Amino acid sequence: MPVLISFLRGINVGGHKKIKMAELRGLYTSLGLLDTRTILQSGNAIFKTDQTDLALVQVRIEEGIRDQFGFDVRVMLRGTADFRSIFDHHPFTDEQCSETKKMVIVFLSDCPSLDDVDKLRASNPGREFIHADGNELFVFYTDGQARSKLDNSRIERALGLASTARNWNTCQRLLKLLDEYEL
Repeated sequence: MPVLISFLRGINVGGHKKIKMAELRGLYTSLGLLDTRTILQSGNAIFKTDQTDLALVQVRIEEGIRDQFGFDVRVMLRGTADFRSIFDHHPFTDEQCSETKKMVIVFLSDCPSLDDVDKLRASNPGREFIHADGNELFVFYTDGQARSKLDNSRIERALGLASTARNWNTCQRLLKLLDEYEL
């Protein structure tokens, strides 16, 4: 049975679009998703499903959130092999890896065009390292994320895609939970 990871965009940020993780797990169960586990309060979930159509699972989750909580949330899904490959093929240097708080993976709703990625780099006023690979952007926030103007809104405008970002440490915690989950 496939194991998937979902990333919800923009929940529990600044008191907006609040979803308790216990309620999210309950929603996933009501949608027929199995053995759901969550990590942190930002909408990261690992679950099993007998569905093979990821687009259908995504739509069902988004509709379920709208019906139960009354607001729209974009959901990005990744299979376990795709998620694991992020760590095997990341572009970060050894020096960058020594500053994991500055390392971010941006999960995109689709693959961006090379022209759009170039447009993002050109329009970005900061010194961030931006690398696209498949449905992900890898960003190293050279001067830290707090001072950066490279946020989800700028990324989405430049690429014309939905996005949600997770820092490297959160992704590592998800990878560890996934290892425990699959035992």
